[in-house]
Amino acid sequence: MKFNHKKAIFFDLDGTLIDSVPDLALAVNEMLQTLHRETFSEETIRFWVGNGAQILVKRALLGKRDVENSPIDKSFFEKALQIFLNAYGNNICKTTTLYPNVRETLQALQTKGYRLAIITNKPLQFVAPILKELKLNDLFEAYLGGDSLSLKKPDPLPLQHMCKEMQITIEEALMVGDSKNDIQAANACGMQSIGVTYGYNYGEAISTYNPTVIIDDMKALKKLL
Repeated sequence: MKFNHKKAIFFDLDGTLIDSVPDLALAVNEMLQTLHRETFSEETIRFWVGNGAQILVKRALLGKRDVENSPIDKSFFEKALQIFLNAYGNNICKTTTLYPNVRETLQALQTKGYRLAIITNKPLQFVAPILKELKLNDLFEAYLGGDSLSLKKPDPLPLQHMCKEMQITIEEALMVGDSKNDIQAANACGMQSIGVTYGYNYGEAISTYNPTVIIDDMKALKKLL
């Protein structure tokens, strides 16, 4: 299919444009070591990424992905979170890499006149440094982090807010992401979406959440627009 009448493309960051798990895992384990807690493999931590720093830290402290109803001492959690944020900030782009064909695709879309933005659940403070380090900062008009607004994906608010800021309609935007958070946010506000099959979706198939289109490689995006 072809997407018509699109003016802007919103991208998730981690798991969609970049593989940041190696750096996140290092920061998580540095936090755990500092707190004299058990560390975890990079592969285990990969299944915990996607809901923002606070949830990642809570999962690491509790050693499991499902932490929704698990209590944790507030002061201990806040201490752990700060240790993690500091550790990640000091090693923000050491081993983080772009997924195949990301740079070329983004450049081609920008050349075609599409407005590009990032909507991620990652804390906002880390977004600009990563984009700068990977030489992507000139490609994006705007970005939102998981702490930019009162709610984050899978709530539709960040997508709606970005449309309002860019003065476009929901129908004129397209969300591209690797996880259910991205697709559920798009579906909740009636925005068309593209799900990528790589990235971090907790071991689930992205098709489960009914994106408009599914792609295996970012370069396929050029043929859809």
